[in-house]
Amino acid sequence: MDLGSQDLISEVNESVKDLQNRIDKHCCLVTAILEGQGDTRHLPVCPARKRELKLREAIEEAIEVLEQSRKSFKSKQLEGLRKKLTQVLIDNE
Repeated sequence: MDLGSQDLISEVNESVKDLQNRIDKHCCLVTAILEGQGDTRHLPVCPARKRELKLREAIEEAIEVLEQSRKSFKSKQLEGLRKKLTQVLIDNE
């Protein structure tokens, strides 16, 4: 793949993420309306968003533990896992 193709793929990925966020917000709005919450200014956090936040916190905690134990355990596997988890968080921002 050339640089132009990579840029295009990156743009498409960002667009897809944006669309997914908008779909999640729309689902929350529809749910709020169907549940009779006329005032949608104070909507609760969507269940999908709550789940995403919990997963993010767990991954961040795992990365922190791996980082702290890095000096005690000279393991390439643990180092690789830490890097992979860190990359997952970066890719999903």
